[in-house]
Amino acid sequence: MSTYHTPVLLEESVALLGIVPGGTYADLTFGGGGHSRRILRELGPEGRLYGFDQDRDARANCPDDPRFHYVESNFRFLRGALRLRGVTQVDGILADLGVSSHHFDAVERGFSFRGEAPLDMRMNQRGRLTAADVVNGYAADELTRILGDWGELATPWKVANCIVRAREKSPLATTAQLVAAVGPCTPRKEEAKFLTRLFQALRIEVNGEMEALKMALEQSLKVLRPGGRLVVISYHSLEDRLVKNFLRSGNFAGEVGKDFFGRAQTPFEVVTRKAVVPSSGELERNSRSRSARLRAAMKK
Repeated sequence: MSTYHTPVLLEESVALLGIVPGGTYADLTFGGGGHSRRILRELGPEGRLYGFDQDRDARANCPDDPRFHYVESNFRFLRGALRLRGVTQVDGILADLGVSSHHFDAVERGFSFRGEAPLDMRMNQRGRLTAADVVNGYAADELTRILGDWGELATPWKVANCIVRAREKSPLATTAQLVAAVGPCTPRKEEAKFLTRLFQALRIEVNGEMEALKMALEQSLKVLRPGGRLVVISYHSLEDRLVKNFLRSGNFAGEVGKDFFGRAQTPFEVVTRKAVVPSSGELERNSRSRSARLRAAMKK
């Protein structure tokens, strides 16, 4: 499990769940199982934990524990998957939105620009859309949109044009070919940051990550019991903004509704006044935790 993924903000996130020993919980991003194992330590014999993951590689990390139930599914199907298992409400939901170390380290999956691999980037290897489909099949304006929206690149149109010019000569099939294609518009002093954002944009598009997050957050309101906790760890500003707005207002625009008397109408009580970040000790042990932001709220 430790070689698959090192859980981020482990103690902090589990503490914010406020676990009831006999309660029912959902870990929406099972991965290496680090958070799930920690939750199981807090649960009593009657407690239940449902671990979601769409990547079949994660199944090998399942704990041998009758209280644990593995759900091979994208968390966008949270409510329906739980209903199929006879669960209509839970006491807490945890989501660690980061890409697991396993995906970055498994070079052949194409998530990293370090090394050469097919342009894949599918979390669910049964999915149809790959990063190669995006870079070779999307029109320049579509590429500009996702590079700007999902990668927050400063000049997405320049990068899109680099990709289009390169693919006109030959389709881009590998991560190394993509890196070479965008070479003319890659800032030398911030090459790693630029490529990280480029690959992030493609990964988000391939996996529909932002839409899946929105769906899961909306369903959390229907699945959580009153008093139940929603705990989310995000890793980039796009995710964190959505989570922050939703916990604050119950919508993604962050607009707090008011009743006839002007009183704020919100579905959650925010537990974390500001985002919780990794300690200096955790940063030393796991440098990949550096961008993590943890937020939590309780359903009213």
